[in-house]
Amino acid sequence: MDSNNASFNAGQAKGQTQEKASNLTDKASNAAQSAKESMQETGQQMQAKAQGAVDSVKDATNNRN
Repeated sequence: MDSNNASFNAGQAKGQTQEKASNLTDKASNAAQSAKESMQETGQQMQAKAQGAVDSVKDATNNRN
């Protein structure tokens, strides 16, 4: 019975380790997705600010003519 008990315990430990690894992978994936979305939002904000600056320059140039 000791051999069977040891095998059972080893199987349980393996299953728990796999579950923890899966959870860590999910967390890493979620963090990566969040970072991607944040970078996209930052890029869009920068693009909007740059367009605003271009529009301001165009307005200033048109007003002088």
